[in-house]
Amino acid sequence: QVQLVESGGGLVQPGESLTLSCVSDGEFENFWFMGWYRQAPGKQRDTVAFVRGDDDTTYGDSVKGRFTISRDNAKKTLFLHMRRLKPGDTAVYYCLIGGSWGQGIQVTVSS
Repeated sequence: QVQLVESGGGLVQPGESLTLSCVSDGEFENFWFMGWYRQAPGKQRDTVAFVRGDDDTTYGDSVKGRFTISRDNAKKTLFLHMRRLKPGDTAVYYCLIGGSWGQGIQVTVSS
């Protein structure tokens, strides 16, 4: 397993953008599957997006066309670029790489 550190969350207004980062302290490039998930208060953890290999991406219906997942093997970092954020995107976001979860990071969208 690897240790993952997430960053980039925070409080934004509706319509704004954020980019989340998830950095691995060990192996990264050889992991084929990586993903982002989120959990809102009182709800189950849902899939936001995942990438298989370098660029085979899949998105949840609620974020299609607004979010982009990408990976940088040289930086050992998984990204989630979030645009046109909505209050419904408010949640704790988690990355998953190589069977390890990030610590979770809060994203709050509110006016």
